Amino acid sequence: MEAMGKLKRGISRQFSLGTSLDKPGSFRFWRQPSLDPKRGNATRFGFGRQSSLDPNKRSTSREPGLTVPENLDATMQLLFMACRGEVKGVEDLLKEGVDVNSIDLDGRTALHIAACEGHADVAKLLLGWRANIDARDRWGSTAAADAKHYGNAEVYNLLISRGAKAPKTRRTPMTVSNPRDVPEYELNPLDLEVRRGPETPKGVYQVAKWNGTRVSVKMFDKEAYSDPDSINAFKHELTLLEKVRHPNVVQFVGAITQMQPMMIVSEYLPKGDLGSYLQQKGRIPTIKALTFALDIARGMNYLHECKPDPIIHYHLKPKNIFRGDDGQLKVAGLGLINIQKVSPDKFKLMHPMPDNDSSYVAPEVYRNEEFDRSVDVFSFGLILYEMIDGSPAFHDKPPEDAAKMICLEGMRPPIKNKSKSYFSYLKELIEECWDPQPAVRPGFAEIIIRLNKIYANCAKQSRWKDNFKFPWK
Repeated sequence: MEAMGKLKRGISRQFSLGTSLDKPGSFRFWRQPSLDPKRGNATRFGFGRQSSLDPNKRSTSREPGLTVPENLDATMQLLFMACRGEVKGVEDLLKEGVDVNSIDLDGRTALHIAACEGHADVAKLLLGWRANIDARDRWGSTAAADAKHYGNAEVYNLLISRGAKAPKTRRTPMTVSNPRDVPEYELNPLDLEVRRGPETPKGVYQVAKWNGTRVSVKMFDKEAYSDPDSINAFKHELTLLEKVRHPNVVQFVGAITQMQPMMIVSEYLPKGDLGSYLQQKGRIPTIKALTFALDIARGMNYLHECKPDPIIHYHLKPKNIFRGDDGQLKVAGLGLINIQKVSPDKFKLMHPMPDNDSSYVAPEVYRNEEFDRSVDVFSFGLILYEMIDGSPAFHDKPPEDAAKMICLEGMRPPIKNKSKSYFSYLKELIEECWDPQPAVRPGFAEIIIRLNKIYANCAKQSRWKDNFKFPWK
C-alpha cells in the first residue's frame, strides 16, 4: 500500500513548474523524469515551434492529446492557450488578471508563441490587451521575427501594421540551415555582457562577462562579412582554438557564429600581455626570464606536436603572450593570419604580412617564402633576447626598419657577455634559435631540455649567493 501511494503521488507530480533564479517571476514548464528508466533524463516540454533565433531548436511537433495540467501556473496556461490558438481561453485568463506580457524562462511571451504558430486571432487579441509588440526573448527574437521566420504572413503583416519593427537580417556567413549543425562551441549571446566603447580597435580583445565570469572577447569586424578571406581566417582560428588544451595556451571558451556580431570568447588573463610587462619592467632577472621562456616553449611545443598537422603560430611576439593570475605565461593569437599547406611540412602565408608588424618574424616569412615550424623558434629567440637584454632587438629603430635589418640584412643585436657560468649556454641557445638557416634552429622539445639545464644551473648559483654571508656585511 505504501509503495502504491508513492506511485500515485509520483504520477500526480508528473507535471510541475520551474522558476528562474535569474528572473524572479519567470517560469519554464517541463516534464519530470518518466517512471520508465529507459527514457533517461527529464526532457523539456515544448510549446511547438521555438524561437527563430534559438540556436538549439527543439522538435516542432506537438504531443497529441496533450491537455492543460490542472496545477499549471497561470502564466504558462496563457502561453499554452496561445500555442493551441484558443482565443476564448486566452481571453478568459487575461480577464482573470494574468499579465499579457508575462514570460517563461526563455523570455517568451504569448505573442511570441502565437506568432510562431500563426494564430492571427490570438495575436490580435493580445495586441488589444496592449501586449509588448517588440518584446525580445532570450535570443533577441521578436514576435515579428518569429512570424517572418515561420512564414506566417497574416500575423507578420498584422504586427507590422500595428507598429512592430521590421526584423533585420541577422544571419552571418557561418549560419547553418540545420539546427543540428550548430557548432558545439556556440554560446548564447544573452549570457555574454560586452561593453564596447567607440575607442575599442577592431579585432582587439576586450573584457566581458560570461555567466558572471570575466572573459576576453574578440569581435569580428562587420565590414569583413563579405570578405571571403576574412571569413576563412575566422573559421581557421576557430578550428585551431577548438582543439587546443594546454596550461600554457590561452583557453578557448566558445564563440558566437550564428548571430551578429560574431565573436571569439577565451579565458581572461588579468595581468595583461608580456609585451606591456617588459615595456614596464625592462630587463627582468634571469631566473624569471628562464621561467617565462619555459612557459612559452612548453606551449609552443604542444602546438607543434599536434596531430595530424602541427599548429604553427608564425606570429609569435610578446603582445600575443599573456600572464595569468599566478604569473604563468600562455600563448594566444593563434590563426590570426591564414596560411596554406604546400607540402606535409611546408607552409606559406595567404597574404604577406605588413612591414610594421614583422619585427619578430623569421626571414622566410618576411620574404613571403615557404616555411616550416622553425619560424616560431626564430621568434622565440628574439623574445628570449628581449627578456634577457631588457629591450627589443634594434629598439632604437622603427619596427619596419628593425625587421629589414634582421630579415634582409641578416643583422642581429649584440648579446652582452655576463660573468655567470651558465650565460654562455643561454647565449648559444639564442643564437641557434635566430639562425637564418631553419635547419640550424632547435625544436621546442630540445629547447625545453636545454632551458631546464640552464635554469637548474642559474638557480644553484642564486641559492649559493643568497646563502653565503660576508662577515663585513
